[in-house]
Amino acid sequence: MLPLLVVLSGCGADSPWPRLWLPGETDTTNQTEKITNIWVGSWIAAMAVGVLVWGLIIWCVIAYRRRRGDTGLPDQIRYHIPLEIMYTIIPLMMIGVLFYYTAQYQSEINDTSATPDVHVNVIGKQWSWDINYPDADVYEVGLQTELDGTPAPEAEIPNIYLPVGKRVEFILQARDVIHSFWVPAFLYKMDNIPGVTNRFQVVPQKEGTYIGKCTELCGEYHSEMLFNVKVVSQSEFDAHMAELKAKGNVGQLESGLSRSDTRPGGGAVPGNTQTLEPASGSNE
Repeated sequence: MLPLLVVLSGCGADSPWPRLWLPGETDTTNQTEKITNIWVGSWIAAMAVGVLVWGLIIWCVIAYRRRRGDTGLPDQIRYHIPLEIMYTIIPLMMIGVLFYYTAQYQSEINDTSATPDVHVNVIGKQWSWDINYPDADVYEVGLQTELDGTPAPEAEIPNIYLPVGKRVEFILQARDVIHSFWVPAFLYKMDNIPGVTNRFQVVPQKEGTYIGKCTELCGEYHSEMLFNVKVVSQSEFDAHMAELKAKGNVGQLESGLSRSDTRPGGGAVPGNTQTLEPASGSNE
């Protein structure tokens, strides 16, 4: 009775139980519902197989247990062709279904053929993030977040601004080593690789501040590579672009800056403006 009460108590509107504890919500972006569906569907299939296997094991333990008066070994059955065919076909069918939906959703999620409304160039570095906004020709320098065991002040963490309801194309690069750009609420991450430009598109659908982090072990202060994604109204997004221009952050930071300029107190400045044209197909 107690396990049932625990489960039912977690079925409220804000409960992660219907999503099987995935972060965020199903409508955070235009992609999160697809990812949630395949996650939940995979777990349901796995649990169904588990229940069947556990049931068969328990049945065998009870039905074929050693009884008083039994001597010797039970009859040994070497072959059972129908069972062997079933054990082969059913797993193949399950794997085929999972592969089909995984390939379909992955192709849709990674598709960058649509024309984006906004481009955001995020450059990973040890140990922070620089953000270029090519459309507005402005940039923001991220400094390493020095954690002391308490929640880091929002002002010290790089903030990436996105307009709600607009298609955003992220352009991911790295200066030094491999980093990984992850926004848990978006249910998506992609690597920042030196010398490689990776892209993905997303339409944020709910205003709010979403925590992001690096998920590729990239050195001593990997845990301090934090950032926020702020999904705001178009007017607030435009105001932030104007604010960056007013501060003199005009131009684009190139991906070859010295890492010594990107630590707290460093003085990163714009380098040669990179050509960041929207991709017409998949990731480069």
